[in-house]
Amino acid sequence: MTKKNHDADVAFIQALAELLRENDLTELQVKRDYGADDSLNVRVSRHMQQAQPVVSQIAAPAPAAAAPAAPAPSTSAPAAAEGGEDPANHPGAVTSPMVGTVYMQAEPGAPAFISVGASVAEGDTLLIVEAMKTMNHIPAPRAGTVKRIIVEDGAAVEFGTPLVILE
Repeated sequence: MTKKNHDADVAFIQALAELLRENDLTELQVKRDYGADDSLNVRVSRHMQQAQPVVSQIAAPAPAAAAPAAPAPSTSAPAAAEGGEDPANHPGAVTSPMVGTVYMQAEPGAPAFISVGASVAEGDTLLIVEAMKTMNHIPAPRAGTVKRIIVEDGAAVEFGTPLVILE
């Protein structure tokens, strides 16, 4: 590859990264063919994850153990009672930092990390989002009371999906 192609490829990749950021995308993939045996295959992605250690198994927090865990589907009734308000706009909304699958407990059969009405301290695990076979514990950003659980156990979530309302 010539230096001219190299400089053009660097500019092309920088333009893709800018496009990714401007349009709030998480990933772009492009293949550029120059000839029969010459091509450029570029994949640009960004992951907005909070840096935190991943713990394989932890004990359930005391508030969740003290109160019996309500099944996640029963939390959809309060969601309907609150009207058509978008939970993502709620000031107490805790959103998903990644794409993945939500788990409400550390392992099947274990008590849920949280339930509606439970008090949580800053840093307590609210739930787990599994992404690419990695269990990511989602911590409470502040102390408060769980007012609403928006997602169900085993549900798929996107980046920015509201998970829980804390007040």
